[in-house]
Amino acid sequence: MKEPMTTEQLLQGLKHYRRIARQDMLRAPETPHPDAFLQHAESRRGIYVALGSYAEGHAPAEVIAHALTLYQALPFVTGTAEHEHPEIKGQENALENFFLLVGLDPKARREARSRRPKLSAPAPERPADVAAPGQPVP
Repeated sequence: MKEPMTTEQLLQGLKHYRRIARQDMLRAPETPHPDAFLQHAESRRGIYVALGSYAEGHAPAEVIAHALTLYQALPFVTGTAEHEHPEIKGQENALENFFLLVGLDPKARREARSRRPKLSAPAPERPADVAAPGQPVP
């Protein structure tokens, strides 16, 4: 990690990122998938607001640890279509931007990423002639 940031520097950086997310929210109608683009920008902005609020009462090192915890809890959505899972992708993007802002060691981010859960696949639909577990076949 580079030289530790002050809380004020961290808040300024988050404010800058919030402005970019706000601009993206305004230009969402011009994109190929406006709803997904808007959700992505809103979720990024939400992360920046949450981290900013957390930073107001905690030391920068604690904010970084908190961000790593949030990042580690996100399910993997890599490999899905661009417009799928915009909220998760937006949160992931915001946290990765934050890690760049604070100069987090890439190894620390990779370690947190490796502990992220897989996206839960929806339960496969059962054919009409197959009963649910514990139920008689019709």
